[in-house]
Amino acid sequence: MAKSFTDKRRATALTDDGSAYGEMDRKTRICICVILVGLLNFLVFAILYMFIGGEAVFGHVEQITATDQTRYILQSGREVSLGIYLYSGIHSLSIWPTVAAVMLAMLALAKDRIVLSMHSAIVRGRAFLTILATVITMTVVVITIWFILQFSETFAVQKIIDGPDAPAAVRP
Repeated sequence: MAKSFTDKRRATALTDDGSAYGEMDRKTRICICVILVGLLNFLVFAILYMFIGGEAVFGHVEQITATDQTRYILQSGREVSLGIYLYSGIHSLSIWPTVAAVMLAMLALAKDRIVLSMHSAIVRGRAFLTILATVITMTVVVITIWFILQFSETFAVQKIIDGPDAPAAVRP
């Protein structure tokens, strides 16, 4: 059965970069991978957040002097091991750069459409994209640094429990 004229034209039509319509170019594949990995990272974080009962960035470390014991407390008040505390803190820190990567990947995918739609605006499309990408990057850098400082502070400033405030299990 012979193909119609439109089928032949569609089969041989090429994009500006030489790839056939319907095929994804390298940039699109990379952006989609970044978005999927970012969403997966957030999904894993949310599930494990519920499973372990909180996160460590806003938690604290208690040093019980009576028994020389160290306790790692999540922001929810749940006590966990050092390994879970570190994992929770590091995974919490990874969320902000992941959010930025997803937003920048979506911006890269929408770039051509944004540029075309803003050709007569006060701020041209490319300038708008540059400003938006800069704001996203700078905001995430500031928030990530703040989270890193907050998390590292939980180790530097430990709550010392001794005497009547110590849990009943460790009082002499």
